[in-house]
Amino acid sequence: MVETTETTMKLFYYPAACSLADHIALIEAGLAYTAVPINHEKKTADGRDFLSLNPKGYIPALELEDGSILTENPVILNYIAERAGKLLPQGLARWRVLEALAFMSSEIHSAYQPFFRNFPEVEKARAREKLTGNFAILSAQQADREFLVGDTFTIADCYLYWVLTVVPKTGVQLPDNLQASFDRLKTRPSVVRALAEEGL
Repeated sequence: MVETTETTMKLFYYPAACSLADHIALIEAGLAYTAVPINHEKKTADGRDFLSLNPKGYIPALELEDGSILTENPVILNYIAERAGKLLPQGLARWRVLEALAFMSSEIHSAYQPFFRNFPEVEKARAREKLTGNFAILSAQQADREFLVGDTFTIADCYLYWVLTVVPKTGVQLPDNLQASFDRLKTRPSVVRALAEEGL
C-alpha cells in the first residue's frame, strides 16, 4: 500500500514514465512505500531538489529507509524482488528474467528516444526497424505463455507493461502474443492501482 510515514521507501516518479514499472512491482511485492512525483523543474512533491538526490536527473529513483538512493530500472526492480522474496524465480529462470530486463532497457527503451523528442523522420524510421526486430525477439521468448518468462508474473512483466505502453507513439505493430499480453496486463490489479495512484 502507499504509505505516508517518513520510514517507508520513497519512489520518485513522473506519471506514466518508466518508473511505472517500479510502482507496479512495489504493489505486487506488498512492500510499504510512498510514491513521490517530481515536476519538470526537478522538484519533488515533498519539497526537495531531485538533483540533490539523484545527480543523474532522471527517474526512477528509490530512496530506502536509511536515505540511500538506488537508480536504474533493472537495479530497482531486482532490489524490490530480492527484498520481497517474490517476483524473481530461482534457477535459470532468474537469469532469464534479468536478461529480459537488460534487453528491454538497452535495446527497446533506448530505441524510444526519437519518439520522445523532435527527431528527424529518418531517425524515427531507423528506430521503428530496430523496435520491430526487438519485439520479434521478445515475442519468441514469451511464445504462448501468459508471462514473459516462465509461468508466473515477474519483475520482467512489470517492465514489459511500461515498454508496451509506449508502442502507440512509435507506429510499430506488435506481434499478436505481445498485444495479448499487454491487454491482460492492463487489467491486472497492481497495474490498475498504480495507474490510479499516478492519476492516469
